[in-house]
Amino acid sequence: MRAVRLTSWKHDPELVDVAQPEPGPGQVLVRVGGAGACHSDLHLLHDFDGSKVAFSPPFTLGHENAGWVHAVGPGVTGVEIGAAVAVYGPWGCGRCHRCRQSMENYCERGREIGAGGGGLGLDGGMAEFLLVPDARLLVPLGDVDPAEAAPLTDAGLTPYHAVKRSLSLLLPGSTAVVIGAGGLGHMAIQMLKALCPATVVAVDTSAGALDLAARMGADHTVVASDAAAAEIGDLTRGKGVDVVIDLVGVDATLALAASVARPLGHVTLVGIGGGSFPFSFFTAAYEVSFATTYWGSQAELMEVLALARAGHLRPHIERFTLDQAPQVYRDLAEGRILGRAVIVPRPRP
Repeated sequence: MRAVRLTSWKHDPELVDVAQPEPGPGQVLVRVGGAGACHSDLHLLHDFDGSKVAFSPPFTLGHENAGWVHAVGPGVTGVEIGAAVAVYGPWGCGRCHRCRQSMENYCERGREIGAGGGGLGLDGGMAEFLLVPDARLLVPLGDVDPAEAAPLTDAGLTPYHAVKRSLSLLLPGSTAVVIGAGGLGHMAIQMLKALCPATVVAVDTSAGALDLAARMGADHTVVASDAAAAEIGDLTRGKGVDVVIDLVGVDATLALAASVARPLGHVTLVGIGGGSFPFSFFTAAYEVSFATTYWGSQAELMEVLALARAGHLRPHIERFTLDQAPQVYRDLAEGRILGRAVIVPRPRP
């Protein structure tokens, strides 16, 4: 079968032929119906050298995956051949305390395992078939199209977790700011509008992304610039922002987030742009909480899919073939992808 692989650090992805995997005991083979191209993959391709993660190439890319059950290994029960499924992305040990809480994203044995999941050290879904190591990692899709479900497993799940941890602050009269209205941001906006009464402000450098944000329900859009903090201050009538979700993570966006957050507010950093913010007694309003997040729990993925089935969440996707995947990553790096790019290796069976 064909697969899009990272063959070495700081190397462009390659489309190559590899053997189709066979499911062993407890494993499930999924016919891939959609694999999202994530901006974080660009860090794997261009920035990492093996010192930042516990795994190394070669492996097949694609950590946002959905499709149909094609075959099961010995001992697998309760999984129907042909069923549409989403694949929960972070693959933990399945046995530690966090994993038992459905939070394999925070597996206590992550370093020991030496991989983050399919597409993150192990073979991912940018191929015709994906070998899933345990049936526990599958979530039924129902009538959600796998190509639309694939980005929900990360680009949907990650901002959902970030939004959910701050819902107690998002009361009537509150304001939430989403910095970065791209693949994750346009879904964060929809979630905020579905889950709370807060006024939602989207910030981005791209006019196209801000237009998409408005179409997704953002109440206000702000161009990222030196004037952004003052504009957001005016929108809140000087009160400040209750929740900021930074999906970019560079110095400028972190500084903006800190400058607009009101006392007792939350700033959640999701983007891995490599920026930092100097923390001291006077660098932010009183009792502003700063946090990072990584993905979300499998239970939260079920909630994300429920939002999609109810019509409250619809990813804006562009579909591409496996042959187009290397160019997709070039376009993603140059900011030419609006929303989420999804590689569709196989048609519906």
